[in-house]
Amino acid sequence: MNIEDEIQKSIQSLELDSAEDSKEELAAPEEVKPEEVENLDKMEEDHIQDEVQPSDQPLQTEPKVKDQEMATPEKAEEIDEKDENQKRHLNVVFIGHVDAGKSTAGGQILFLSGQVDDRTIQKYEKEAKDKSRESWYMAYIMDTNEEERVKGKTVEVGRAHFETENTRFTILDAPGHKSYVPNMISGASQADIGVLVISARKGEFETGYERGGQTREHVLLAKTLGVSKLLVVVNKMDDPTVKWSRERYNEIESKMVPFLKSSGYNVKKDVQFLPISALLGSNMKARIDKSVCSWWDGPCLFEVLDAVEIPLRDPKGPVRMPIIDKFKDMGTVVMGKIESGSIREGDSLLVVPNKAQVKVLAVYCDENKVKRAGPGENVRVKLSGVEEEDILAGFVLSSVANPITAVTEFNAQLQILELLDNAIFTAGYKAVLHVHSAVEECEIVELLQQIDPKTKKPIRKKVLFVKNGAVVVCRLQVSNLICIEKFSDFPQLGRFTLRTEGKTVAVGKVTSI
Repeated sequence: MNIEDEIQKSIQSLELDSAEDSKEELAAPEEVKPEEVENLDKMEEDHIQDEVQPSDQPLQTEPKVKDQEMATPEKAEEIDEKDENQKRHLNVVFIGHVDAGKSTAGGQILFLSGQVDDRTIQKYEKEAKDKSRESWYMAYIMDTNEEERVKGKTVEVGRAHFETENTRFTILDAPGHKSYVPNMISGASQADIGVLVISARKGEFETGYERGGQTREHVLLAKTLGVSKLLVVVNKMDDPTVKWSRERYNEIESKMVPFLKSSGYNVKKDVQFLPISALLGSNMKARIDKSVCSWWDGPCLFEVLDAVEIPLRDPKGPVRMPIIDKFKDMGTVVMGKIESGSIREGDSLLVVPNKAQVKVLAVYCDENKVKRAGPGENVRVKLSGVEEEDILAGFVLSSVANPITAVTEFNAQLQILELLDNAIFTAGYKAVLHVHSAVEECEIVELLQQIDPKTKKPIRKKVLFVKNGAVVVCRLQVSNLICIEKFSDFPQLGRFTLRTEGKTVAVGKVTSI
């Protein structure tokens, strides 16, 4: 030990001497930039503190290295920008009635795009067989926890990534069971486009489509939550009761089109139908063989996804990122989708409503650390300046100069869908409000005016109560501060749903704050 200590000391003294010498050897003071001198001083201190091994190169070269280091982040950012421009990014949510095959479709996509290898698939096949559930093995890719696998039901929103030739996708696998609709809402609120999975199997489509079936509720929720494009995939076409029947496919399409129209979708522009078999992977990555399905001439799922028009977003707008989840990992990490603006490493931001000033330490996108992330990206952001327990889902990360508003009262236009057992909607009506990732109890304080659904104009007479199907402007009050924006400014942060006893009773948009 003593010998080592002596060697270490002599190294240090040598280093200091050489540092002194090299400082004297440096060019005349006017040629040396003050920052470089500072750099040198800093390096000497570092050498002493860290007892670093001496380098063979003379010390004058060090400032250059430092400068190079300083230059690399910009270069990295340029590379980052280039990379970003090459591939656009889309968030796709899989929605539909329980057992329609959402998780299986998600799993098959990951398998076909090479995200999951054959060995893993074989392991899942064996596991599913042991549970006497042979047809569930593809779903195990998305349903990762044991509860989901045993029940065969998705509970949490599964998340995964895959790429096609010119698009990066984030898959959000939403639960179909009505008990987990709040989880489905949080998944759909992060999505740009929806894939509505419908089972063609005899009886299954009907169950999902009837009143109380999740197909209807999911479509309405998706529209309310800003999922502007919908891909309707008719799954299980390989089923013995269907056998790729054109009649069955047409029957499902003819029933769905009027309903999609009534939900607010422009069927010609924003909706596309196609038949698939998620379990076999038919018509997903490659077009289906004519020997299997002679009547289908359209594209396959990957082609449609690749061709979907992307919604326009503003990367230079004020930062808005609703927080979906948070956890501790050598600091506080928050997860969410950037709705507006860009988040960079080193940014100073605000967490609203508790107005905590935070600094961005790192940004992660699809597991990779990035210098910046733009709108539409699902990211994890590491923050300093706030404790994990001081953040709740529904808080919003926003820019300091133009923060989001936090309120307890606001005016909104509501469309009443279906009240429970013909209840009357009036002042004093209580429900649970879902807006972006926030969930709060709310009360209707006052009905301001009723709107004629046909003419879209207000009805003159004073309104005391309304029934199913009515459109009404009212004032709502929530129990805690909530972050919202006017629908006209930020649609994603101004749309909401009202639910009571596990049922969606109304959808609305914020008109004034």
